[in-house]
Amino acid sequence: MYSSENIVSDARHLAPEIQKLRHELHRQPEVGLDLPLTQQRVLEWLEPLGFEVTLGQELSSVTAVLRGGAARDDAPSVLLRGDMDALPVREKSNVSYASQTGNTMHACGHDLHTAMLAGAATILADRRDQLAGDVVFMFQPGEEGFDGAGHMISEGVLEAAGATVDAAFGLHVMSALGTSGQFMSRPGPVMSSSAGLFVTVHGQGGHGSAPFLAKDPVYVAAEMVTAMQGMVTRRFDVFDPVVISVGVFEGGHARNVIPETAHFEATVRSFSRETFAALEQELPRLLRGIASAHGVDVEIELRPEYPVTINHESETAFASRAVVELFDESAYAQMANPLAGSEDFSRVLEHVPGAFIFLSALAPGIEASEAQFNHSPFAEFSDEVLPKGTALYTHLAISKLAELSAN
Repeated sequence: MYSSENIVSDARHLAPEIQKLRHELHRQPEVGLDLPLTQQRVLEWLEPLGFEVTLGQELSSVTAVLRGGAARDDAPSVLLRGDMDALPVREKSNVSYASQTGNTMHACGHDLHTAMLAGAATILADRRDQLAGDVVFMFQPGEEGFDGAGHMISEGVLEAAGATVDAAFGLHVMSALGTSGQFMSRPGPVMSSSAGLFVTVHGQGGHGSAPFLAKDPVYVAAEMVTAMQGMVTRRFDVFDPVVISVGVFEGGHARNVIPETAHFEATVRSFSRETFAALEQELPRLLRGIASAHGVDVEIELRPEYPVTINHESETAFASRAVVELFDESAYAQMANPLAGSEDFSRVLEHVPGAFIFLSALAPGIEASEAQFNHSPFAEFSDEVLPKGTALYTHLAISKLAELSAN
């Protein structure tokens, strides 16, 4: 008989195996779309569970479908997503299971996501006869800048059960946010869109002693960088903000030579489709105007990466109720504001209703204000949250399928 108490108990019982899997994945992190070792370990976990498994063609993804025993011919389906890739970061944490691969680390906690989703697969397989529909497990490579979700959608993950899934849920652990073990989310925008800005200013080189005989591209590029910050505050609503951060600035090789070109690159983030559409018009106009004023040429590329991650209101409310049903009122906190990071789960939420939920994995004995944030080489994520994430994945699938079937 299904009950949320049984789910929590089963997740806790399975915790040592989930933790072992997480540590194995953490020791052998892989970056990008090709994760052969990670994929093989996931397949080994799933093999005895009797799922319908499909492997990616252009990436080492795993799509697994669990058919519900109580399902009708027109059964609903729910997708659960866990990303699997690591980052090109040399680990500097003190954990005993630290990365054994140089310059590669699970610095964003995707090893926890994979392990929790695998744990939920085990618990749900044991309850397949109670499921009022099908569950699609999306084990995804390439979230960290490789658009793995986009690739998996192109290869049919949303239709893996036979028709487009009716709802989708994703979890993401945070190393320095909230109270450990607490889930957090919000309806509407929950993470920003991202785009890359690439600018090259073509001037006229010369001697550093006589800039009036040259057309200094460094000065013009520097003015552009400053002007973009003014544009952010003067052209866009403070309550629908824009974040532009320049991470690359290059120009010249000698201090007494004015170079021919200067180049900079920036990350551009916003929280609504309308604002990004405005950015696509305003940024090039601003930069070309500055270049024209100084009599130089400019090349501009604004390259969209991920769209805004927008939680559906009904599914966010459903997820928050599921957390409270599993644990208690204190286990869920509604976020006041979205995060300025970006996520390719946004692509899933563009197609189907769903929600993206954060889980604080703050390491024991560390205050959030002192902890290292995701992507830091010192970031640590607590194993203690593994059964909680596993239980929520499981409960979301069972209860959402029951709701969809009843309607």
